Amino acid sequence: MSAEFTYQDVAEHNTKKDLYVVIHDKVYDITKFVDEHPGGEEVLLDVGGQDSTEAFEDVGHSDEAREALEPLLVGTLKRQAGDPKPKAPLPGSLAPAAQTGTATGLGVGLYAVLVLGGVAAFAAYQYLQAQQAAAGPSA
Repeated sequence: MSAEFTYQDVAEHNTKKDLYVVIHDKVYDITKFVDEHPGGEEVLLDVGGQDSTEAFEDVGHSDEAREALEPLLVGTLKRQAGDPKPKAPLPGSLAPAAQTGTATGLGVGLYAVLVLGGVAAFAAYQYLQAQQAAAGPSA
């Protein structure tokens, strides 16, 4: 059975030695993870004690990162009147591709386009160089 936290409860845990975040209405104690975070501790401290769903999803965390959250779960967010609305879709709704598992997200697609564009540009350059060499010196 997990505990329920209000926004005010979570807001009190906003230091490096005591750090909670809310992601999709679940409360995580990420204190032990601060030094291990690949993006650096500053990123976590910036969103500590608040709803960091949008920041978490905007980065496009891997499945491994999502699994790493599971043991850090300490409870759920108890929304009250006047609380901010969720900043990102909840899991199971029309969520980003990383949530649905049907696509790999914009990041990989963007890299693929860039790599293919680079390959096409290189091939065009090689073709033009070969055409110029075949035409002989133009003096």
